[in-house]
Amino acid sequence: MAGTNKNVVITKNARMKLVKARAGAITLPRVVGMAFGNGGVDADGAVIEPPDTQTALAGELLRKPVDGYSFPEDCICRYECTLLENELAGEEISEIGLYDEDGDIVCIKNFTRKGKDDDVEQTYVLDDIF
Repeated sequence: MAGTNKNVVITKNARMKLVKARAGAITLPRVVGMAFGNGGVDADGAVIEPPDTQTALAGELLRKPVDGYSFPEDCICRYECTLLENELAGEEISEIGLYDEDGDIVCIKNFTRKGKDDDVEQTYVLDDIF
């Protein structure tokens, strides 16, 4: 969730949870899944910058548990999630989000439309960068 990419945002809700967990007021719920949607672009296909107050994907279609995660660098957690051949076939995906154990979206990334055919898998990767 690079701070320099205007199409990626750590949600305000996620930041509130982080600050409370750092103080010991709550236990931070872990990221467990990725949500996929088609609301990341406007009618002309231009990518929409998501506001940090957004609490859901604009056009959520599916939620799936992440396939796994890795730590490619000290302050980066890379989450991966694969759509199988039969999942979201015929859809144009333009937004993904990470969600935590509470079901809250904690990060949103918008991008140009990616068509999903019924004979291919697509793996999506989202870096959580601090």
